[in-house]
Amino acid sequence: MYKYFFLFLSITFVALACSKDDNFITDSSAKLEFSLDTLRFDTVFTEVGSATRTLKIFNRNNQPIKISRISVENPNTKFRFNVDGVPGNEATDVEIAANDSLYIFGEVTINPDDPLSLSPYIVEDKLVLETNGNEQFVHLEAFGQNANYVPNRFSQNSFALLSCDFGDEFWTDTLPYVIYGVLFINECTLHIPAGTEVYVHGGIARQIDPATDESLVYNSGLIYVDSMGHIEIDGTLENPVTIQGDRLEEPFQDNSGQWVGIYMRSQGNKINHTTIKNGQFGVRVDPNASLEIKNSEIYNMSSVGIAGVAGSINAENCLIYNTGSFCTQLILGGNYNFDYCTMASYGVDASALSLSNGLCQTLGCGDALWNDLSAEFRNCIIYGSREDEVALDDFARFDGIEADFDYKLENCIVRVKKLIDEDEPNPYPDFFEHCLPCNNAETSDALFLDPNEDDYHLDTLSVAEGQAQVINQIFSDLEGNMRDGMAPDIGCFERQN
Repeated sequence: MYKYFFLFLSITFVALACSKDDNFITDSSAKLEFSLDTLRFDTVFTEVGSATRTLKIFNRNNQPIKISRISVENPNTKFRFNVDGVPGNEATDVEIAANDSLYIFGEVTINPDDPLSLSPYIVEDKLVLETNGNEQFVHLEAFGQNANYVPNRFSQNSFALLSCDFGDEFWTDTLPYVIYGVLFINECTLHIPAGTEVYVHGGIARQIDPATDESLVYNSGLIYVDSMGHIEIDGTLENPVTIQGDRLEEPFQDNSGQWVGIYMRSQGNKINHTTIKNGQFGVRVDPNASLEIKNSEIYNMSSVGIAGVAGSINAENCLIYNTGSFCTQLILGGNYNFDYCTMASYGVDASALSLSNGLCQTLGCGDALWNDLSAEFRNCIIYGSREDEVALDDFARFDGIEADFDYKLENCIVRVKKLIDEDEPNPYPDFFEHCLPCNNAETSDALFLDPNEDDYHLDTLSVAEGQAQVINQIFSDLEGNMRDGMAPDIGCFERQN
């Protein structure tokens, strides 16, 4: 059994090599053509398995061409190749005759029991060909682990439809699930039980629209719950569910933007005891859609953690942090309730919480959509490194727009300054009439143990301790610790003595 994963590329020539006196084309516009844009390998996972694939390179020019260098992009790659029987990490001055071609044979051997640091779920690299100052690439792709690939291992960036005639689909296999494209859930309820690990392979994808023959460019790595579909993620305290990108090597473990996110367009979706990380956004709830999310963490997102667009969200005991934009953004109105949630925004130029009852359609907002907003936050921490960690945008200030802007914060810790300053543009000086009782915390106030280390447990002298109101039916915190029955703590964590 081999311990390491490797690729063996051997290059052979179909025609005789060009002589040294041949007049090689030097025009930088001369390009090579390839029979495949991705050299993809089917791998046997039950034991160490091998597969071989063939790539053909064409010189369509009427003169011979010289490839100055062939190499694999990653200098520390597990991929290797040889040219004409001579092994090495690169090949130079490879010649192809006029209107001729070159074969590349690839071989891969994989041990699915290797650790993820050596063999992640999807192993990728690029074969780089340098010709007359141009670089062209062929993607190298193989699979390094036993897993359930959705829809399968041969459908990179494809659209997979999960439909079960309005029935239920249960992901009960003990192996992880790897979403390898865009998963559409429609006319089906997908149940993801406790302890399930879901990995999403993202990236820029291109497909040809069969109706228009036009090229479509989109972000792959998306879980899309359509209007007739549902998702129920049923993690537990002891066995939470994890949804994240599939790059688990050390340099990628905390990278945001690896996949897109979870997009919801239906009613009745539920998430409990789940960690969602390393995407572009965590969850987005669209008009007429609803989500109940409890005891969950969303972090390492390149944009928003939780987004509501005229949707309906009930959140309880949730922690949202390390987002490139707002921790929570609720726009175009909707109905929202957040209890015992912590939104921590540090080091980004965006507030922890953004509320709006409209959406601009044009620059300057000459054309806008609007909808009533009803949002309530109880026992929440909305804090970070900016002077204002709450952003408000009531579209009723525009002529002809009539939409409720009903928001309420009770027993919350916030950070605002310019928001309530009447000398600032578009101020909300009555904010604390809607935030009552609230603590407008200072940077000198003790709050979290160590936000620099993403530790949002409460400090021993935290201003959040004992300041929450009792909420019936919520007896424990994010980690299962019992809440004080008389004076619980604000935020997702109850401080432990």
